[in-house]
Amino acid sequence: MSIKNVINHKGDFLSLLQHANYPLQIGLPSETSHHADVEIAHSTTVVAVRYRDGVMIAGDRRATAGTSVIYDRAEKVLQIDKHSVLAISGSPAIAYEIARILEHSFQYFRRSQLQELSLEGKLRMLSRLIRDNLAMALQGIGGVIPIFALYDQNVPEEENGGKIYFYDALGAHFENVNFATTGSGSIWIRGVLRYLSRFGETSLQEMDQRQATITILRLLDTASEYDAATSGYNARAQIFPTIKTVTRSGVETLSDENLTDCYAAAQPEAEAV
Repeated sequence: MSIKNVINHKGDFLSLLQHANYPLQIGLPSETSHHADVEIAHSTTVVAVRYRDGVMIAGDRRATAGTSVIYDRAEKVLQIDKHSVLAISGSPAIAYEIARILEHSFQYFRRSQLQELSLEGKLRMLSRLIRDNLAMALQGIGGVIPIFALYDQNVPEEENGGKIYFYDALGAHFENVNFATTGSGSIWIRGVLRYLSRFGETSLQEMDQRQATITILRLLDTASEYDAATSGYNARAQIFPTIKTVTRSGVETLSDENLTDCYAAAQPEAEAV
């Protein structure tokens, strides 16, 4: 390849993909009829709270297609880089592709520009990917409504750099100060989050990791009681929700042992005996 044909994309991974003729439209062609008789899998409830050390973000494990449960070990909380996590609701297939491109975009910028992509750059990159999926979202078979949680290392150490962003189907992002939830079970827990944030004995942002974990387990358990598409803790199969923390030290996945202990503490004494 001659030097003239080398294009400097200045860290823009999506432009690089376009130059290589990679089809950036996520999902199926926009001409696909929304009347097609296709069972599309959907993932359900995810929730994020800003606690004392950063952000805790979680998702249940159930994936459904119509009224059928097709998988009970779905991963809906995906690490993108050392300090950011994407929680997905909607179509898993499309969401995983968005997460994969987003992860490689951040890596490409870091390696080509020898620095991290800015917070605003990360938010805009995800907005672009969601907007490119609009045709599928409008057909009702490929919508993805994620929560993006990250830790801003530019914030002074004495302050909490945890940030939570909610996206709509057009790619617009909104910062949620203390919590965010989306998916079919979110309707049952959004009000509870509001109550805890405003009137709880210990507000969400003042909770330590254990308190935040117990709170999230209770919230997902509540959602599973009223929403058939959301699963709680499966005691027989030992399937827990996926819970990750995003702090100044990076992303950490809470272990099953940790969740077992917290789940026991989350139950009323009469049930725990």
